[in-house]
Amino acid sequence: MDNQISDQNSDSAAGLVSENVISEPASEPTDGQLSHVYDAATLGRSIEAILMVVDEPVTELTLASVLKVTVDQIVDALERLQGSYQDRGFSLKAINGGWRFYSSPDFSAAVEKFVLDGQQNRLTQAALETLAVVAYRQPISRARVSAIRGVNVEAVMKTLITRGLVDEFGVENETGAILYKTTSYFLERLGLNRIQDLPPLAPHLPDIDGLDEILDSLTD
Repeated sequence: MDNQISDQNSDSAAGLVSENVISEPASEPTDGQLSHVYDAATLGRSIEAILMVVDEPVTELTLASVLKVTVDQIVDALERLQGSYQDRGFSLKAINGGWRFYSSPDFSAAVEKFVLDGQQNRLTQAALETLAVVAYRQPISRARVSAIRGVNVEAVMKTLITRGLVDEFGVENETGAILYKTTSYFLERLGLNRIQDLPPLAPHLPDIDGLDEILDSLTD
């Protein structure tokens, strides 16, 4: 786990949560657009997969538009999922008109300890991969990093921010999402004067062979 619900790979979910899906659709699917492939269990799992990689709360209308079902079906599925997470370390909440996963406040001390103690530990492979995405695609939103990696990167991003390697850098014009970039400390740790001095990397992340060598100094 990346201090979130799961570190499962979900390429299909990453494909669904693209930059074109983040904006709110005008209306729910029409009868001709509705999909008939989802039973209740499959619909619930599909929603879970999408919520695993989102950066911000997702509205019921957006989920309905992506999955080609009615808003009522989405609401029913969300309520079933919400009830199934009782007594877990995470919960599904409706915040600001949208839904997303949150760690349980009952375990905030454990979460805080994990994040802060990370400063004393080597960066995990997940953190290295996330850092590479930010470094080579900056400025970039968490949603896009999540889509590239196929997992929710919120906890990893918090770790990178806490360790001074990544910081906020304005907002994306189209979506309003917060953008992130690497810091001067990141360059200092790599012995670089500017971000353009990073070694070349394959243009299609996350094909990041050689990442350990590139960022080895960060794990000393």
